[in-house]
Amino acid sequence: MSRQHHHLKTETEYYQAVEKGVKKFELRKNDRDFQIGDMLYLEETVNGTYTGRKLSPMEIKYILHGGKYGLDEGHCIVCW
Repeated sequence: MSRQHHHLKTETEYYQAVEKGVKKFELRKNDRDFQIGDMLYLEETVNGTYTGRKLSPMEIKYILHGGKYGLDEGHCIVCW
């Protein structure tokens, strides 16, 4: 199976935390069937509007699937 490339909108507060290296995960609705080895491209937004800033691609290394540990079914946490 080939690697998927996911372009994700990320509000400034969270974009900056990833940019600084203090946030290394995303909590998302798993409507994209995220898989280990897929690539994430985080694109900064302000109130849903793209600013044009993008982070370097990040490879998904770990996924915590919902339905346990207080994480809703259909959601996941992806880490790089």
